[in-house]
Amino acid sequence: MEGCKLTELKVHSQHNCYRISPEEMQKLEQEVSVSTQLAVGTYVVRIRSGAFNYAQGNEQAGEPLVILWLYGGWFKNLKTDQAVPSTWSTLNGYDDTLTLEVLEPTTLCAFFFDTFVDDNRGEVVLSVVKI
Repeated sequence: MEGCKLTELKVHSQHNCYRISPEEMQKLEQEVSVSTQLAVGTYVVRIRSGAFNYAQGNEQAGEPLVILWLYGGWFKNLKTDQAVPSTWSTLNGYDDTLTLEVLEPTTLCAFFFDTFVDDNRGEVVLSVVKI
């Protein structure tokens, strides 16, 4: 029986960063994603239903995940407890949540990316609840 093995990955803020151009960000914000405006308040965002199937054939079950881009006003992700004017986040599965304290009106964008979209099927439905 093998023992526990620890592997550490150090992700550098410049060397391991994939740069997205201003044109790509504009396309993502205006054409690719679905978005909603968040007024000042506290919100819980989660995947309510659905999944993405993004592999050829039917042997792979769909996966409930989504990528989030938030920008435009100051807010705090309550998991990190840091107030920021923009950030990326993901929701991975039905039990995952993002809780935000919105300090200034903020835009929430949701999308998915893949290298080949022609075989993608399905959709996810997000709930954005102001509490």
